[in-house]
Formats: sequence, structure tokens, C-alpha cells
Amino acid sequence: MSGERSLRIAIIGGGLTGLSAAFYACRLADEAGVRASVAIFDPSDRLGGKVNTLRRDGFVIERGPDSFLGRKLPMLHLAKDLGLLDELVGTNPAAVKTYLAHGGKLLPMPKGLNLGIPNDLGAFAQNSLISPHGKLRALDELRLPPKLSEEDESVGDFLERRLGIEMVEAIAEPLLAGIHAGDLYKLGLLATFPQFAEMERKYGSVIRGMIDAKRKAPAAGAKAAAARSEAVGGYPIPPTAFLTFRDGLSALIEALQARLQAYRCAIRLGIGVRSLERASKDISPNESLNSGAYNLHLDDGSSYEADRVLLALPAFAASELLSPHIDVSALERVNYVSVANVVLGFDAKRFGHKLNGSGFLVPHSEGRTITASTWTSAKWRHTAPEGKRLIRCYVGRAGDESGVEIPDDRLAEAVRHDLKELMGLTAVPEFVEITRLRRSMPQYPVGHTDAIAALRARLASSLPGVYATGAPFDAVGLPDCVEMGRTAATQMLSL
Repeated sequence: MSGERSLRIAIIGGGLTGLSAAFYACRLADEAGVRASVAIFDPSDRLGGKVNTLRRDGFVIERGPDSFLGRKLPMLHLAKDLGLLDELVGTNPAAVKTYLAHGGKLLPMPKGLNLGIPNDLGAFAQNSLISPHGKLRALDELRLPPKLSEEDESVGDFLERRLGIEMVEAIAEPLLAGIHAGDLYKLGLLATFPQFAEMERKYGSVIRGMIDAKRKAPAAGAKAAAARSEAVGGYPIPPTAFLTFRDGLSALIEALQARLQAYRCAIRLGIGVRSLERASKDISPNESLNSGAYNLHLDDGSSYEADRVLLALPAFAASELLSPHIDVSALERVNYVSVANVVLGFDAKRFGHKLNGSGFLVPHSEGRTITASTWTSAKWRHTAPEGKRLIRCYVGRAGDESGVEIPDDRLAEAVRHDLKELMGLTAVPEFVEITRLRRSMPQYPVGHTDAIAALRARLASSLPGVYATGAPFDAVGLPDCVEMGRTAATQMLSL
């Protein structure tokens, strides 16, 4: 593509997916010699979506996600593109223990498990959280025939079918459901943990698959570490599973914003899009770049004309814009769970706890306000100044979101009550930061993967030049958001 043709791109949603799409669209257009104008619309007053770092008194406090998987390379590629490789930090190698609340106490997470699946039978035999009957039932998985159908099922149904109900309730529920704040019996396996289904197909047993993965882990780990470094031109990347940035994840958002401003991308905050309509009934992807395919009607009463439109929105928001044009039942089936983050800062002198680990998980059966806690200053040493401690607690999960709306003082009191009973922590915090993330955790239903593929096919047929991507479509991890944004940018520039 070259010459004086111009392409107008509208990106609706200023979270990490939308920002990544804007950045890569600007860069690809620049490299291809295409004259393109890119505009971002977001009804909030800030960019970044759920990524939101608070920096106060030397603390680095994440009010949304706190890290990303280092093995997923799209984030490392973006960090390199933005000049942020020097800012990458890994977890504290000394903070390896994770605890599980059980009977009102914190017990070390049982050994011999990976994602709640046994991968060391000797260690699993010593598991004190599972009864002898429960262990025998779990080990029966090694001789159970694999499911022949590739039809999707819920994570809970899969694990109960393979390992038994006790393993689901005692181990898998707090560990796996915590990732999505979800109900394992409503989360689709293929959209959340497809590796389990793949292991059953390949090995005939998910336990056998996990054992083989552990056997290969040292070589795989060394290979992954080398791939990380090679992916960014040989730069040494911290070897831990999870990574973040020294000044918090918002450093990434700030760098993206600065680069987009340099590209003269129009960033319009506080303005949402009310509706989307076609400017020409006969437009097709092969027509002129100046065809003015779509009109966006904005909240402020104005409109914006675009040749390409990307929706990087929650499912319920994308559904509102697309429902006049196509069947959006796939999006309407994606429910959202509200959660809250409660962050407490302490003076180390009066703290009274060693924080000898990375945190703990709380099963639903424990009846606590807290669903999990990260001992942030132990896990991430850069997050608290010398002589201070930082703890982050999570509230809310599928089927139990009432705690999210408790008034600040009562919520802080309830969290401190749980910390006292589970950790013996009586120290008075110097501050408490509460962030409520309403309708923030997408719940991928059974059949989600196929339903989204069908929706995208309908979208391409009915609204050529309109794309939709982001967390409700594929995966919730930050590197996935970056990759989805890059892919969307490539699609929009492939004319």
C-alpha cells in the first residue's frame, strides 16, 4: 500500500487491547507508507481500562491486574517497542510458598500438584486436605477412558469426571476459580483451560499429561527463558513466571499514550459511542479507502466517520453496538462478576508477621469475605519502601458478590477481621485503598469458543471493516490483549 490514500480508523475502547491496536495500526501504516488517522474513544476519564497503578508515599499499588505471564511473548515485544525492557521486574524467588485457608487456618498449598492436577504421585499421597477415598478416586483417573467427543464442557464437569468431586471442592475451586472469580461449573473448558482437554486427548489422562509436563519442565524452562531473551534481541529477561514493571503496569499505558500522541492519534476521553451505522449499504472491504463506510454517533451529539472500526469493549457494551446489525447471543451469554481489591499498607515495626510466602487462597466453603490475598511486598519487592509492608486482598466471586458493595469502613473491617483470624495479623494499617471493579471478570460459558467464531463470521459478512476483539472474545491475560490488538491492527491495514 502506498500513495496518498487515507484510512480512517476508529477504535472504541481505551483499555490495553484498544491501545495496542492503535499503536500497531499507527506503526504498520507508517511502515507501509499509508496515510492513516487513528482515533480512540472511551467514556472514562483515563486510558488503560482495568490496568490502574496508584503510586503513593513510595508504594506501587495495583488497583487492577498486578502482573502478566512472562512466557507469553507479545507483552515482551511491546515492552521492547516502547523502550521498557529495563523496567521489567520478576517476583521475589524467596516468596515461593502459597497457602490455602482450611478450617480457619492457613496451610501450605499441597505439593505434587499443578493447576490442581496431581503431577507427583508420591507427594500427592501425602496430601492432608484430601481424604484417602478422595485420593483413590483421583488416582482412578489414570485408568479412566478419555472422552471421545471434542464437545465443550464446563471446567467443573471435566474435573469431577476425571478426578472426583472432592478434588474439585478442596483443591480446584479455590485455585482455578480464583483466576476468573468464577463458578467452575459454568466456565467453559475450551475457553479457560484448553490444555486439560488436550492432555486428555493426547495422553488419555490429565494426570499422565501433567506428569509428563513436569518431567520435561527443566528443559522446557531453559528453552522458554532462551526464547524470551531471543524474542527481544538477547536482552536478559527476569526468569520468573510472572513479570511486571518497576513503576507498575500503568507505566505501559503511559508509554503507549506518549507514543500514540507522537503518532498524532486522537484520544477522546469521556466520550462514548451510542450507535454505529453504515454510511453506504454497498460498501465492501475492497472499495476505496475514502469510502466513509461507517458513522459513529457519539455521546456528545457529534458523529465520526470511519473506514475501519474496532470494538475493544466488554461483551455487554459491544453487544449494544452490534445488536442492531447481527445476532449477538454469543456476547449476551458472557456474564460478568464484580470484584473489589482492598490494599493495606503497614509499618514493618508493628507488623508482626514474616510474610513468608506470596499469599493465600480461600475456598468458598470457608465462608470468608476475602477470596484470596497477595502478600504484595513479599512477592514484589519493589512495591513498598524500606520498612513498610503491603498486602492486597480480593473480595467477590461468582455467586457471592455482596461484599463488593459493602461501604468502605465496613469492608476494610471485614477484611482485617479475616486477616486477623487467618494470619494472626493485628497491626493497624497506615492506609487502606479500596477499588471496586464492577462487571470486570468475564465468565466464558460452555461453547464460548465456537460461538465467538460464528459471531466473528457473521460480523465479517454483515459489517465488513468492523472488527471486535478483547477479553470477552478470547483470553483475559494482558499479553493476550496485546496480541489481540496487534492482530486487529494487521487486519485493519490488510486492504
